[in-house]
Amino acid sequence: MQANPQLRALNRFGLGARPGEAGAIDPRSWLRQQINPNATRMKGLELPSAQDLAETVMSSRARDDKAQARKELRKLGRETFGREATAAIAHAMTTDNPFAERLVRFWSNHLAVSTVGEPVVSLTAGAYEREAIRPHVFGRFEDMVQASARHPAMLIYLDQVRSFGPNARAARNNRRGLNENYARELLELHTLGVDGGYDQRDVEQLALILTGWTIGGYIRQGAEGAATPFTFVDAMHEPGSKTLLGRRYPEGGEMEGSAAISALCRHPSTARFIATKLVRHFVSDQPHPLDVDIIAGVYLDTDGDLDEVSLALLDLDGALYGPERKIRSPQDFLIAMGRCLGLTSIQRKGLAGLISLRHAPWSPGSPAGFADTAVEWGDPDGLLCRVDLARLVVRSSRTILPDAGGFAASVMEVRNPALLNAMLAEQSSAVDKTALIFASPDFQWR
Repeated sequence: MQANPQLRALNRFGLGARPGEAGAIDPRSWLRQQINPNATRMKGLELPSAQDLAETVMSSRARDDKAQARKELRKLGRETFGREATAAIAHAMTTDNPFAERLVRFWSNHLAVSTVGEPVVSLTAGAYEREAIRPHVFGRFEDMVQASARHPAMLIYLDQVRSFGPNARAARNNRRGLNENYARELLELHTLGVDGGYDQRDVEQLALILTGWTIGGYIRQGAEGAATPFTFVDAMHEPGSKTLLGRRYPEGGEMEGSAAISALCRHPSTARFIATKLVRHFVSDQPHPLDVDIIAGVYLDTDGDLDEVSLALLDLDGALYGPERKIRSPQDFLIAMGRCLGLTSIQRKGLAGLISLRHAPWSPGSPAGFADTAVEWGDPDGLLCRVDLARLVVRSSRTILPDAGGFAASVMEVRNPALLNAMLAEQSSAVDKTALIFASPDFQWR
């Protein structure tokens, strides 16, 4: 089957075609014009900032009734997560810049935090994406990592907030010691990759470099003061020089961490790791080595300039015309249905459907984020759950399609039109016809 570049642009790089949209776009021009910092903004929403949430958490921790405070904080976390998640999905359903939004979601998952079992992260995950990810999607990768490293969602999720240097002044009166969690994930998942050429000694040294990176008021020893999303506490910081990947970092407080992150983001292993993930996400579950070489080269040549990297991605041979297909994740499946039907929001049941499909926003099972291949999302149980979700969305939308076959051809690449039309003819209601289209194998793929 010959690829349809318009539908590939809308579905593979976007979030789902709207009826009639494919005939109105030039694929590459449509994608290129979205590579614009303004394209990632969520407008018209009043959602809490990290500063607001830091003050809420500190106020809760200061209360005398700790058990009640924790209970109320968990409740607030659930409520805030629900508002943030539905707002993010509604934005994805309605945005005119779906390629930009796909990139927001890619980078948010690359530098992942998780709300699973973490009430404070449930409070801050939405703010994390808005504040640490969105502003940098078409900027420098280093700037995104620096923002992520200083955000309370990441600091709390990977326990950096409680990491004390063994010889730090504040460590003398504190049982907590060095925590390597964030340093390990920064190396393995955010920059160099598991095969990036570091060892356990580098993990330890990076953890020492990052001691003192915390949240204002979160750790009492040496960190009293007003609640702030990020602060550097010198009393928690390990004194002396450190050596990371053969480079010596003289004692320099917060700037040690900034310099280390900068060096990691410029490393050739980081370029290759990022390139592999981007090609896997947008083009093929099995990235072609030449494609990876091209993207890694652009990354290194431009000092990690993500707008140039995004442009290069569109020019890969397999981007719009290749034979490979990518399965939609459950979130993207829900969003694509919403865009097809012109929905502007989702019901609670839709969010519950994503939870049952193991793909609620900002809720991966580990710091590695959600997986990105058909092996993860193409299992029989998951596909059956998609059928139920399709019926739920169609019934709630009350959209009537006068020409189901024409609708299908306008929003997806139909591999066997005769078979699909025969199956549609067997359905007695418009709801069943639409649900069948969304549950069909062709709609699961981009």
